[in-house]
Amino acid sequence: MKILLTGATGQIGWELARSLQPLGAVVACGRGRADLAAPATLAALVESVRPQVIVNAAAYTAVDRAEQEPALADTINREAPGALAAAARRVGALLVHYSTDYVFDGGGDAPRREDARVAPVNAYGRSKLAGERAIANAGGDWLVLRTSWVYASRGSNFVKTMLWLGAERESLRVVADQVGAPTSARLIADVTAHIVRHALAERAQHRFASEILHLCAAGETSWHGFAQEIFDGWRTLAGADSLKLRELLPIPSSEYPTPAARPPNSRLDCSRLRQRFGIHLPDWREGVRMVLEEIAERAM
Repeated sequence: MKILLTGATGQIGWELARSLQPLGAVVACGRGRADLAAPATLAALVESVRPQVIVNAAAYTAVDRAEQEPALADTINREAPGALAAAARRVGALLVHYSTDYVFDGGGDAPRREDARVAPVNAYGRSKLAGERAIANAGGDWLVLRTSWVYASRGSNFVKTMLWLGAERESLRVVADQVGAPTSARLIADVTAHIVRHALAERAQHRFASEILHLCAAGETSWHGFAQEIFDGWRTLAGADSLKLRELLPIPSSEYPTPAARPPNSRLDCSRLRQRFGIHLPDWREGVRMVLEEIAERAM
């Protein structure tokens, strides 16, 4: 079996290149071979590989910059997934694609189900929602996995930024009124491999159903709570003197304005994913611990 993986050099893509290996031959493509900024080129790539599964881990993820580049965000997050979905349908492949909690407005305190009303509050969220709809409109067999607050031991992300700032500053102020579930790229990749294996069995038994599913770690915290867990974990691994930071202050979003609005409630209800695929989703702290261990091992 062939699996076409796009975005192979990104946080999730790098982990997918590992987790998908037991399922078949992975054709891992970075931007040089699979450029989602050029959607018209993707059909030829799919036709040349003729995979049984396409996993699209490529995306425009610069949330604030998307406010100034909405057309580019739309091309990469809407047009390209739609083109991949149409190409997947033509070759009979299953498409797996990732979306975001940012398709919701973040009102209330309850975790959002997949069928909850969507109302993105920024250009990035609008482009990702448009991508979900483009995939559905293309037809074929597909799964869209919405996730939240993604981080990894590689690339640019909240964990890496906090460790850098904590080593440079004695005091930090972090938003405490946005709540979600930090989700490691490793967890997303491992769950994706499990889902692909089961989805292929469903297809073989003619009982597969395309749908949107929520995938994030269990539990919840604020960005401030996330930062506190990072710093506590790092001090345990690297020693109390490994950070210059002495003060971590919680602040409201109003004291940290950004070009793009963020939803205050990023909680996602993942019960549908657990029921369909029999998946246990670990607490978000487990992922933080594992990623900090990876970073510490490379630093030694």
